[in-house]
Amino acid sequence: MNQEIRRLYARIETLEKEKNILANGNSPGYNLFSHSKDGIIIFDSEEKIVDVNPSFAKSIKMDKQQLIGRSLCEIVPENKHFKLEKQKELLKKNKSVRGILPVYNGSRSIIEFDFTTSTLNERGLYMCILRDVTNKRLLERKVKKNEELYADLFIEALDGIIFWCGNGEIIDANEAACRIFECTHDELIKKEIKDFVYEKSERYRNIVKEMFIKGSIRDELVFLMPNGQFKSLEFTVKLNSVEGYHMTIFRNVSERHAMEKSLRESEQKFRMIFEGALEGILLWNDQFEIVDINQSGQRMLQITKDDLIGASLHSILNDCNITDDELKEQIRNIHSEGQSDGNLSITLKTGRKKFFEFSNKLNIFSNISMTTFKDITEKLEMEEQLRKSDTLNVIGELAAGIAHEIRNPMTALKGFIQLLEGSVKEDHTMYFNVITTELSRIDSIINEFLILAKPQAVKFVELDISQIMKETVDLLSAQAVLHNVQFRTYYEQNLPKVFCESNQMKKVFINIIKNAIEVMPKGGYITVSIQKVSDHKVHISIKDEGTGIPAHKIKKLGEPFYTTKERGTGLGLMVTYKIIEEHKGTIEVESKMGEGTVFHIYLPLI
Repeated sequence: MNQEIRRLYARIETLEKEKNILANGNSPGYNLFSHSKDGIIIFDSEEKIVDVNPSFAKSIKMDKQQLIGRSLCEIVPENKHFKLEKQKELLKKNKSVRGILPVYNGSRSIIEFDFTTSTLNERGLYMCILRDVTNKRLLERKVKKNEELYADLFIEALDGIIFWCGNGEIIDANEAACRIFECTHDELIKKEIKDFVYEKSERYRNIVKEMFIKGSIRDELVFLMPNGQFKSLEFTVKLNSVEGYHMTIFRNVSERHAMEKSLRESEQKFRMIFEGALEGILLWNDQFEIVDINQSGQRMLQITKDDLIGASLHSILNDCNITDDELKEQIRNIHSEGQSDGNLSITLKTGRKKFFEFSNKLNIFSNISMTTFKDITEKLEMEEQLRKSDTLNVIGELAAGIAHEIRNPMTALKGFIQLLEGSVKEDHTMYFNVITTELSRIDSIINEFLILAKPQAVKFVELDISQIMKETVDLLSAQAVLHNVQFRTYYEQNLPKVFCESNQMKKVFINIIKNAIEVMPKGGYITVSIQKVSDHKVHISIKDEGTGIPAHKIKKLGEPFYTTKERGTGLGLMVTYKIIEEHKGTIEVESKMGEGTVFHIYLPLI
């Protein structure tokens, strides 16, 4: 066994010649084994420890006798046993193995060793020389961590970072800085930061002065890039930041400034639209508190902004002629569908009652909701006047017919009474006078009917038929909105003018469009188009999306008192046909069940 050990020592001496650590003594190998600063383990082919030197025993804080006879697996963590298997495999091939091996010490802490294992002899003994590298590995990990931190903070930073020396020359810059200054790294380190400053103004000089006094500064300047581009850069300077070098961090705020400018312009546009809108606009928050109102709204409600801002929308609605159920329904629709609309009436401070059409939209921006409203009082009054006008026209036509039918027998009666006047006896004079008086009274009533029925003088002039239609559509738009009906209009440009009477043509369009609105209870589109079809004729079409009219009923449209509606009188279409007839035009009706109806009106241009 002593011979085996001597051979081992000789092997150790050969391996450690370059270190010049051979000790003086009669047994050089023994001295090397005993006094080596590196740990040494001798183990057999079964990985049983045969011997260890004092250095190894000390490094793992265990006695030599505690180690001899134990397996290497007992001192190596279980998750690293694969290293022992790999070592055994490589020793069979290469006779020598190098690597890193963790080992448990006496307190079960892990110590990392850099090891070299070699074959000692053919009898299956192996020698492993180990050097404690635990601190070295910790340091490497720290260095690696610092390198990653350096990469995160400098190389991969989103902000541009430049290091520069005392004379202002740039010595290093990250990729972000190169992108900001539109330069390559090599181009950038040849320059100074001041080379990029657009204006060396008094403000720039004050910034530089303050920087050297305080040792750091944060500010913003305009820089001129090599490609001629101007950029607003926000920067932070720290003098003597790293190893005597100065550091400046740049951030491009040009986009932010452009965005801020765009936001300011958008706000100005919004304010111009808000204040210039013809409709009233109310803005309110999620607590239903009014935060703003435009000028049109103040004018319609005859109230100032100061009196209204901060007030509750509920309190305003409670002052209107709207029931609690209607108010709850409006609020429910706002929250469930994001919008609601309707009509309401408000009694102003002056005592005048006005009618408004409104629409609510929830959360149009930043928890601010909007209510738009417009005064439809005049429209409702005009519609009422039109309704009365239609009624008067019908009454006039009926009166004319009645007067004609009554006047004929009345003429005969008056003639015979006059013939009998001379033969009436004195006793019957009173009866004769009563009959004569009542006949005169009837004649007076007939004359009044005729005055009512007498048509007004109609003056035909050259007019723009498209303009008349536009005015009619505008007039009926409120009623259309109430029925969820929208208009699609197509007017041919540069149409020749038509000889017509404006009010009568409006009456025609009103009658047809109102009928179209009424046949679409669930809403839809009314398509109105006007175009020239020949040198002598203009074509006006009004199309709805209603249920349609059966073919056998279309032929009867325009006849007195014929209607397809449950409560209609038929007088509207009768008047429409009569007006178009007086204008030497024609009406054609095209209808498909389930698709809708189209009224085609053809008017002569001469």
